[in-house]
Amino acid sequence: MSRHPIRVLWRFFLFLGVCGCALLDFVLRVWLTGRAGEIRKRTEWSRRWGRAFASVLQVEIMVEGRAPSAGILVSNHLSYLDIVVFATTRPMVFVSKADVQSWPMIGWLTRCAGSLFLKREVKADVVRIGQQFAPLIAAGEVIAVFPEGTSSGGDAVLPFKASLFAPVAAHGWTLTPAAIRYQLDEGDVSQEVAYWADMSFAPHFMNLLSKRRIRATVRFGEPIEGVTDRKQLAREAHDQVTALHAELTGSGADPIRVQ
Repeated sequence: MSRHPIRVLWRFFLFLGVCGCALLDFVLRVWLTGRAGEIRKRTEWSRRWGRAFASVLQVEIMVEGRAPSAGILVSNHLSYLDIVVFATTRPMVFVSKADVQSWPMIGWLTRCAGSLFLKREVKADVVRIGQQFAPLIAAGEVIAVFPEGTSSGGDAVLPFKASLFAPVAAHGWTLTPAAIRYQLDEGDVSQEVAYWADMSFAPHFMNLLSKRRIRATVRFGEPIEGVTDRKQLAREAHDQVTALHAELTGSGADPIRVQ
């Protein structure tokens, strides 16, 4: 049981309230106005409510570098919190694993946000997802991909799945590397913020609600352009994300607080 049961209960009901308000906002401002087919309306909705969820969860977000204005964003992947954090930085479309659609409440929210759902266990599904990239990039959207294929405890950046880079290399799209890191005033980030291995969502999330504050830092790197081989692109992206991840601990850059 949490050491802060009142805090957990208060934040849990506040979280449910924000979920309800977010869904109502989507219905009133996007769906009923006939604009559900406009991806920018969905990503703007995602950014607006990403900030609200970060506030409820007491996630303090700091940004180093410049968020991409177009193309593909790739990052290491630690937790379901990653989407909340990145959503606050700018409107973007997320590629998520397919089973997130079945998560209570969160599945609805990710669908409203216009997320693309990938069946990672089906190799051919990468082709289908890649085909959905082109119209989004043409519309000026940024697509966020977590090419490790799974989340981790954060000690190292796992190898990237080169297949996810095929449409990027084929079309010559700009790719921006990024890294994310979490810190806690008390507790173990690898066990209490990172969501990986055989963890179960409900107990992990309830424990997360007990944290007084979670500090999240995102560092954006320099864009990669002109690489037409998917395996080479995956290697270069992995090298840069790994370097950014390593730099986060002792970075001398002046971070910018997300408003």
